[in-house]
Amino acid sequence: MSQPPHVNPDPDKVRDLLHEARCVAVVGLSPDPGRDSHKVAAYLLQHGFKVVPVNPKAESILGQRCFASLKDIPFPVDLVDVFRASEHTPPLAREAVEIGAKGLWLQLGVKSAEACAIASQGGLMVVQDKCLKIEHHRLAVPRR
Repeated sequence: MSQPPHVNPDPDKVRDLLHEARCVAVVGLSPDPGRDSHKVAAYLLQHGFKVVPVNPKAESILGQRCFASLKDIPFPVDLVDVFRASEHTPPLAREAVEIGAKGLWLQLGVKSAEACAIASQGGLMVVQDKCLKIEHHRLAVPRR
């Protein structure tokens, strides 16, 4: 059964989510400074967010301890930012719901009606196919 297309929340709701979020798990964060995931995570750190790398192949990235999966993070996460291929997102959406995140963010180019439906039905705000760094800057979310 196919899911209806996801419609991103209006900018005011996205601004509120980004303003209220303190801890962002970045799934697929690369240790390579040239990768977009690394640049976005560095930006988030510079803007006062707690960044939690989710990468089973690394011990730490940007000075932050890595975790193999969302379920391995032993403290609350507000927002899950995903840098993985679209086909990998439905299980990540389930994990985001299970850990009690407030939002699921699928980065620019990442789209999944199924993942959006899972997260939305689990009570999460969902943004897809948008860059968190670009939107944070565009919406002028205050610095911490």
